[in-house]
Amino acid sequence: MKTKRKMSSMERREERTGFLFLLPSFIGFAVFILIPVVWGLVLSLFDYNGFKTPTFVGLGNFVKLFQDQYFYISLKNNLFYMVVSVFFTLLFGLILAVFLNQPLRGRGIFKTVLFFPQLTSSIAFGMIFAILFTSRGPINGILQSLGMMNPPKWLTDSHWVMLTITITAIIKNTGYYMILFLAGLQSVSEDLYEAASLDGANSFQKFRYITWPMITPTVFLSTILCVINSFKVFDLVSQMTDGGPANSSNVLVYRIYTEAFKFSKFGYASAYAVVLFAIVMVITLIQFRGQKKWVNY
Repeated sequence: MKTKRKMSSMERREERTGFLFLLPSFIGFAVFILIPVVWGLVLSLFDYNGFKTPTFVGLGNFVKLFQDQYFYISLKNNLFYMVVSVFFTLLFGLILAVFLNQPLRGRGIFKTVLFFPQLTSSIAFGMIFAILFTSRGPINGILQSLGMMNPPKWLTDSHWVMLTITITAIIKNTGYYMILFLAGLQSVSEDLYEAASLDGANSFQKFRYITWPMITPTVFLSTILCVINSFKVFDLVSQMTDGGPANSSNVLVYRIYTEAFKFSKFGYASAYAVVLFAIVMVITLIQFRGQKKWVNY
């Protein structure tokens, strides 16, 4: 039986020093993330309005939630936003990254311009696009000049409002994922492309058999981040539509905000948050399970 080696005094001192360096980060994590998460889980079992003594209701908030039509409206809107925004954000980000990975003059300027929306405040960005998408705004003016007599009422039509917010989010976030893909593309060895050229491979074949397999870890990471961020959408909804018209742009995080800070139903809002956490966790676990079939490490 192998005996465990005792640590020397220097090793113990180095270990304590390492823990001391980690301590500020752990305290910050505990205070701002761990404790609020645990408190939210506990609060979801109570009826609490912020003033009166909390009343224990067990799973009553969850029963009420799954009978709430606004939950299903918010979930449907969130799933639509997730599917469309994730697909097109990653697609456009990859296309732009492949384009900027070429030896082009002035590509630094292009990268700056394309990444700039990501640096802009979501509130300011939403305000600008709310103006652009008004019924008499520049976008409808262009559509009318092209011959469209009745352009969409982007933010006041329940059939168009969620798509409008999604388009705005795609424009804002594409630059961030473009940078991630660009980093992945630049890590691919040029020797592989030279060998493929000697074998007569065309551009599509190089991308299909070299580029794509080599950047699948980056694609997987970007997909995880993009999906999680899609369930955190709040600023654009708050600024552009305030959840309207008729709750047609309500999403889960905005619904949590509404229940907690407009209706003072903190226990019920916590139940929303727990269910949102569970949904994101399940989707993330499915992605991790599926990545074994297509991600190359």
